[in-house]
Amino acid sequence: MPIAALQVYSVDEADVTGGVCRVRCVGGTARAGQVYAAGESRVRLRGIERYGRTVASFDAGHTARVRLAGPVVGLLSRGQVLTSVPPDGHGLAELEAWLETAPPLGDEPAPRTLRALAVAGMRDERLPDGVRLRWGRVALAAVYRCAAAERASGLVRGIELAFVRGYLLGEFGPGPGGDPAALCRESLALIDLTPAEAAAWARGWRELSRERIVHLRLIRLLLRWTGAARPYLAPGDPLAVALHTWSEVGRLLP
Repeated sequence: MPIAALQVYSVDEADVTGGVCRVRCVGGTARAGQVYAAGESRVRLRGIERYGRTVASFDAGHTARVRLAGPVVGLLSRGQVLTSVPPDGHGLAELEAWLETAPPLGDEPAPRTLRALAVAGMRDERLPDGVRLRWGRVALAAVYRCAAAERASGLVRGIELAFVRGYLLGEFGPGPGGDPAALCRESLALIDLTPAEAAAWARGWRELSRERIVHLRLIRLLLRWTGAARPYLAPGDPLAVALHTWSEVGRLLP
C-alpha cells in the first residue's frame, strides 16, 4: 500500500502547538493519528474534516480540512508535500536506506510521490545545505524510477534530470551541486537534431505536425534547465560553444 502523502493548499490557523490546513491527498490513504514528515520536522494528523463532517480517513485525489499538531505547522507553505512516516522514523534517512535496496517499482512510496517529496526538500531553504543536497540525490533517484514506471522517453527523463541537476548546480555550485560539464554533455546528447535542423523547424513550426511541435517544446525545456551549466564552463570550451549555439536556437523554439 502506498505511503500517504498530503499536499498543502493553505494554512488557515496556526500557533505553537499546531494548526489547521487545507490539503489534498496525493498518495495512499491519510488517517487520523498518522505522523508526517515536513522536511526534518514531524507533524501529527490529529483530525480530518470533509464537507463539515469529521472522518477517520480520506484517499488520494480528495481534499480535506485537517488539524495538525506540531510547531512547524505555521511554517508550511502552499504546494509543500508531507509524507507519512513511522511515529519514531526519520523520513529522509529512511528513504535513503530504502533506495539503497533497489526496491521494485510499485513498492512504496510511489515514484511520483517520492519525486515531489524530494524536490520539496531540496528547495526548502530552511533546511541545512547538506540536508538539501541529500534530498537532491533522492530526487535524482526518483526521476529514474518515475521514468521507468511511466515508460518515459530518454528526452523526457533528461528534462527532469536537468531540472534537478541544474537547480543543485545553481544553488550549490560545481562539486557539491554536481558536474556542469556532465550536465551539458549528457543533455545535448539527447537532442536528435542539429542546431540548423531545429532552427529550420522552428521557423515554420505552425505548419508542423503536433508530434514535431511537442518534440521542439521538449528540446526547449531541456535547454532551459541545462543552461544552469553555462556560467561554469570555460570560454572557448567546445561544450560552452555548443551550449551557446543551442541557447540561441532555443529562443526560436515554440
